[in-house]
Amino acid sequence: MSATGTVTGQHVIVVGAGIAGLAAAHRLLQRGARVTVLEASDRVGGKLLPGEIAGVRVDFGAESMLARRPEAVALAREVGLADRLQPPATATASIWTRGALRPMPKGHVMGVPGTAAALSGVLSDEGLARVERDADLPPTEIGDDVAVGEYVAARMGHEVVDRLVEPLLGGVYAGDAYRISMRSAVPQLFHAARTHTSLTEAVREIQSKATAARQTGPVFMGVQGGVGSLPLAVAASVEAGGGEIHTRVPVTALRRDPVRGWRVTAGERELRADAVVVAVPAPAAATLLAVASPEAAAELRTVEYASMALVTLAYRRGDTALPAGSGFLVPPVDGHTIKASTFASQKWGWIADEDPDTVVLRTSVGRQGETQILHKDDADLVAVSRHDLREATGLTAPPLETRVTRWTDGLPQYPVGHHARVARIREHLAGLPGIAVCGAAYDGVGIPACIASADAAVDRLGGDLSTAARLMADPVQSLHGGAGE
Repeated sequence: MSATGTVTGQHVIVVGAGIAGLAAAHRLLQRGARVTVLEASDRVGGKLLPGEIAGVRVDFGAESMLARRPEAVALAREVGLADRLQPPATATASIWTRGALRPMPKGHVMGVPGTAAALSGVLSDEGLARVERDADLPPTEIGDDVAVGEYVAARMGHEVVDRLVEPLLGGVYAGDAYRISMRSAVPQLFHAARTHTSLTEAVREIQSKATAARQTGPVFMGVQGGVGSLPLAVAASVEAGGGEIHTRVPVTALRRDPVRGWRVTAGERELRADAVVVAVPAPAAATLLAVASPEAAAELRTVEYASMALVTLAYRRGDTALPAGSGFLVPPVDGHTIKASTFASQKWGWIADEDPDTVVLRTSVGRQGETQILHKDDADLVAVSRHDLREATGLTAPPLETRVTRWTDGLPQYPVGHHARVARIREHLAGLPGIAVCGAAYDGVGIPACIASADAAVDRLGGDLSTAARLMADPVQSLHGGAGE
């Protein structure tokens, strides 16, 4: 927030009640604004969705948040969830590749190793030898941006991309590693690679800095009862602070008022606001900004999205004998349908504590471009998930209960040049007072990234552009939480 404090006393409408919109509303109230949140659907939370299966509380959306960034954990504490924050009970995961569940390698940055030996057991001997050649290759020009898979394959070969980078990165974005921007998706690797002649040297520098920083505590954090309880707690805090939240109120138009502020069309009502935060996915944001900023709207229409489905299955504990760990990732190159599985009852202690006799698993299905599998009905998605679980773990028992949760166009894609597109969107909006955007389409897809994006939007309304500038220079990297994110 700038020293001028220009949002104090103003009425700000937040469009969208996902975690970004709710975080923005929470910050605005702290800074003295009067806040109204308008959400088109019948609930708050967006991609964070709590629920129950076989009587056990679980997440049907994202299930963990990066704890090495402060935003999400800090917000959870602010809204009264401090005593419910829990790290994973196990951080050990596997990768199902080359016909077996193999331990997830250590000593890598999003699948890119500091030494070939770090990937022993996952790559073939030929693949390991190809990684070692990186040290002897001349420097590879990166330029303003480059695709992660393209760059890593050129330095270390396709096998390391196909069997490790792809499942880790694809688990975050449900996208294609050969198209995803290194600058936006793996910023620390992008910056390190620009200053080293070899990629292995760049990775070792990142690891050395992490060791020197002596970061302690868990990398990820969950919430007892599910991460889906976070937006509910933020919403309750917003309402307790005097903010209004209205669901089933779609906003259809935004227009600058020639005298003051903005006119917001919501159903048959027209509301007035001094400022507006647009916290909805890019296509909806494009529609809302079409009149006020056709240039920003045109950029927003170019954002692609991937769809996916989560299959949650509950079993009797006596019918299961799962491998140890939190679950496993699946490289697409191996030809299986599921892309990951989480052993939720093993990953989160509170799930096991709620019902020791029930075991909950999740699988995820669908990547960008894989539309055929998502056209199958729920029973078919359960069947293919059970088939792959049987092949990977030997699990043959029938589940007690299943649930399929579809996230259509749920994950924005970050192709090469994403950072430049975001910069253009913000530049187009810079000339319009009292408008800001935030959410997963801009500065990262994880929960901390969405909250950081919301903070930047609130600061922008107050005249402070430095938060957005920092995010542009150093996006919030979204890591994979082990399996089945």
